[in-house]
Amino acid sequence: MIGQNRWVPSSSVPLRKLGFLTIGLFDRGDPRAGHESTLDVIRLGEELGFDSAWVRHRHLQYGISSPVAVLAAASQRTSRIELGTAVIPLGWENPLRLAEDLATVDVLSGGRLNPGVSVGPPMHYGTVKGALYPDSGDAEDFSYRRVERLLDFVAGAPASDFSGVEGFEVFSERVEPHSAGLRARMWYGGASLRSAQWAGEHGMNFLTSSVVKAEESEDFASVQLSHVRAFRAHHPDGDRARVSQGLVVIPTDTATPAQRARYEAYAEKRLPRTSAPQGPGRLMFAPDLVGTSDEIAERLWAHAAFREIDEVAFALPFSFEHDDYVQILTDMATRLGPALGWRPSS
Repeated sequence: MIGQNRWVPSSSVPLRKLGFLTIGLFDRGDPRAGHESTLDVIRLGEELGFDSAWVRHRHLQYGISSPVAVLAAASQRTSRIELGTAVIPLGWENPLRLAEDLATVDVLSGGRLNPGVSVGPPMHYGTVKGALYPDSGDAEDFSYRRVERLLDFVAGAPASDFSGVEGFEVFSERVEPHSAGLRARMWYGGASLRSAQWAGEHGMNFLTSSVVKAEESEDFASVQLSHVRAFRAHHPDGDRARVSQGLVVIPTDTATPAQRARYEAYAEKRLPRTSAPQGPGRLMFAPDLVGTSDEIAERLWAHAAFREIDEVAFALPFSFEHDDYVQILTDMATRLGPALGWRPSS
């Protein structure tokens, strides 16, 4: 059995970094409880030896609307685990202000922040444009240029043509605080071949998830593999460029019968969308992986894209209970990770 022998196929490399991704759901009438649950899950991840914890971003929904604030809190409850966003949609953000927030949290965390971003207009932009950009809604640039601005500010490019002392105050020409290592830990979350190439050309790291665009074929793994290879082909670091894969993975080794039934029902309900490209964007979704760690490991080793990466941020399902996440994360760290050749961080 894979889990017992820790067998690693010769065509793949052992998993080097194991992370997880959570949406951080909360109840409208009691939002604090959901946020506290998210922080507890991140702290548990550190105790279990995970290398990274990532949070999703949801605006005007009952998920984390301010991941930077949540990760600031998490930075004070943990000491080692890396903290990431997957992803911040920059259409909602001012790049200069976001650069300040990211640098501040990176300093507070001791250099553990991994900001992931994406571009494009905000979801349902027509309904929120008047509130978000009342005076400039039709002029906003939602292209890759928005990411370039953020990268420049994070790297220390001038944000003002004024610096020096004025009265009793001292002004800087760049975003402060400046965190020197943050630029190297910026990630782009992409689902298209162009995004993969662009991220590589701009020296970012690349987040690929359970959603891709069916541009070259209708085989999910093949499309995702092409993105990984295109990213690295255009990145200065080549094959050493960092890629993280984010499939939905639900190990059931220590799950109760009721939990297993709920997990299987969740995956079955979402399975039809994986059979063919969806919508005008021709989005393809990967099936959720539910089963024992040995079963999931076998399916991952058979996944063409997984065989070319050595770090993951497995996505936790949206709507489960706190105890479910504890069981899933514990099985990931103690059974699935070792089955993939991973060793927990101390």
